[in-house]
Amino acid sequence: MINYDLVIIGGGPAGLTAALYAGRSRLNTLLIEKMSVGGKILTSETIENYPGFPGGVSTTELMARMEAQVKELEVKITAEEAVELDCVSRIVNTGSESYQAGAVIIASGSAPRKLDVPGEKELTGRGVSYCATCDAPFFKDKRVVIVGGGNAVAEEALYLCRFAGSVNIVHRRQDLRASKILQERMLANEKIKFILNSVVTGIKGANKVSAVAIKDLVSGKEEDFACDGVFIYIGHEPATGFLKGKLQMDESGYILADEHMVTSAPGIFACGDCRKKGFYQVINACGDGAVAADSAYKFISGATHGKK
Repeated sequence: MINYDLVIIGGGPAGLTAALYAGRSRLNTLLIEKMSVGGKILTSETIENYPGFPGGVSTTELMARMEAQVKELEVKITAEEAVELDCVSRIVNTGSESYQAGAVIIASGSAPRKLDVPGEKELTGRGVSYCATCDAPFFKDKRVVIVGGGNAVAEEALYLCRFAGSVNIVHRRQDLRASKILQERMLANEKIKFILNSVVTGIKGANKVSAVAIKDLVSGKEEDFACDGVFIYIGHEPATGFLKGKLQMDESGYILADEHMVTSAPGIFACGDCRKKGFYQVINACGDGAVAADSAYKFISGATHGKK
């Protein structure tokens, strides 16, 4: 058993920011990241809406800078996966090692559900996107496809219309699941077209997206639809499976935490995309991380925010 003041689970923007603030508070801190430090943001090549970088910044560069900043403060980073958390004793188990902490910050993030069709993985970041807010400016006057039918699809379609030349929504049913008012707004927008009772069966292109294969579920006919980009909105999955039954979550598995990032278990905090909230962006994930570290510091020192 190895002891730390603070253990942070997840090395995306939220976890790295939490580590930065914890290091500056001189907490003996361990950050656990199962993959590459940076998290899911690395699936996009560039981020254009992060403050301070006119014209955008490479996500690899931004995350490398964050990691370097954290390491300067002697925060330890380990490439392991948290598989179990005892919320009472605050012991994190990775399978190969156990870590006990005065406080734990969960920044495990979430991941968009995939279509799991040919070409999707290969063309992610090359026309395949899961975030219109992040990538819409790359598709100015282009023809794009959105897959899905819920509120997120409607909101992102309307946002994409500010940039794209045409927005084509592919949905497997005849009726969309988006709220009526959002449907009305989409129907009133001349840029938006609907391809209903249909599914995307493949994404095509050499080095970038050039078309999607669409199957009509009524006729069974399949044909290619030329486009420059594909935005996939069939839901997200928070990486909180190892916490099931241990913390209060919503029906989708997002952790319920207050404005101080305090969860239902004393000394356990949650931040970033694994937390239930209304807006998921890098910038507010970083804000979450800073707040979580401050709350963890106060908890460890016996001050406020989940006082012992």
